[in-house]
Amino acid sequence: MRRMDFANRTVVLGVGGGIAAYKACEVARLIVKGRGKVRVAMTPAATKFVGPLTFQAISGAPVLVDLFDGQAEPSYGHLQLAREADLFLVAPATADLIARLRAGMGNDAVTTTALAVTCPVLIAPAMNTRMWKNPAVQENLAALIVRGWNVVGPGAGVLADGDVGEGRLAEPNEIATAASRLLGNLDLSGRRVVVTAGPTREPIDPVRFISNPSSGKMGYALAAVAARRGAEVVLVSGPTALADPAGCRTIRVETAEEMARAVEEVAGGMDLFIGAAAVSDYRPTTSAPHKVKKGAGDETLQLTRTPDILAGLGTRFGGKPDAPVLVGFAAETEEVIAHAREKLKGKRCDLVVANKVGGSGSGVGFGSDSNRVALVSSTELAEIEGPKERVAEAIVDWILPVLDARRPRAQPLK
Repeated sequence: MRRMDFANRTVVLGVGGGIAAYKACEVARLIVKGRGKVRVAMTPAATKFVGPLTFQAISGAPVLVDLFDGQAEPSYGHLQLAREADLFLVAPATADLIARLRAGMGNDAVTTTALAVTCPVLIAPAMNTRMWKNPAVQENLAALIVRGWNVVGPGAGVLADGDVGEGRLAEPNEIATAASRLLGNLDLSGRRVVVTAGPTREPIDPVRFISNPSSGKMGYALAAVAARRGAEVVLVSGPTALADPAGCRTIRVETAEEMARAVEEVAGGMDLFIGAAAVSDYRPTTSAPHKVKKGAGDETLQLTRTPDILAGLGTRFGGKPDAPVLVGFAAETEEVIAHAREKLKGKRCDLVVANKVGGSGSGVGFGSDSNRVALVSSTELAEIEGPKERVAEAIVDWILPVLDARRPRAQPLK
């Protein structure tokens, strides 16, 4: 479980009326455990699932439900909550509650408080998967995102009614972690991170090259997430159409040799290396200075191995007690886990992110905005699927315990 720091911060928790409301109790507990202050507002429907007294016991403060409560109204309870809030968190955010928040309604304690807050807002949707996929729900959520609100989840799995799919409330730890980051809990603060991303191009002549379909989106997402979480990030990128991620120093290269040289120049003093680039394994032995014209028959192209960046770092750092954490990527067409384990051992890296490529119609992998990966270490295996930004967050969460054990911080996080 990731550490979270809510010291001197107030989170106003708005609880919607869904079966997942019971999980909001654990979210409140995690905030209190992180030394934060929790104030709770509930919709009337939410009280059918969890009693206000439960949240009062966890938070140590009265819970706002009835806007016409004689004790709350003299201090304008919803306005008081809005003034106190450093973050407004809505969990669970049901389809109905999302619609009312989007419309700017103020017909209960949660929506009225939402109208008055000026702090960041984080919403955690939870509903049946059929409802989640409804275009109206997606349109309402998209409008809130455009408004600047943040979203965590939903997760996928078996739902309360027996359906299977997206719609589960994100796990309490995931919600609390997202909340702490919005409040500036930077768990990579002080870390130097090097990320490689995108393809490489190995020239045959001035107009032809050997390459692959990598878009760079996964590596760029990892670099952006690491920077947001406080790291000093250097992104070494092959040719992509993507804009430089905010908060990162980006070095643009073309070939595998150029990428290897760039990594070598920035590797000193790094805490973490993530090799997400799809580096060409071979390059033409010679590159023609002019366009090669077609001959009368077949042509033979001689190839030479390119530098193996991850293996080189494994040889350089592997086995040293204070070595940087090395994370490789394995894009495979078959026996994904077996090949990932071979890479883990053969290249002396700490963790491998593996995914299957080469299929059609999956909507994940090269060029897409989503990914399905297996996280492989010497002792564990986990699987993640979702938008690449969310997968990047999960990968960093997975890396952090290894990084903290390898290179403990001199000072605790602030």
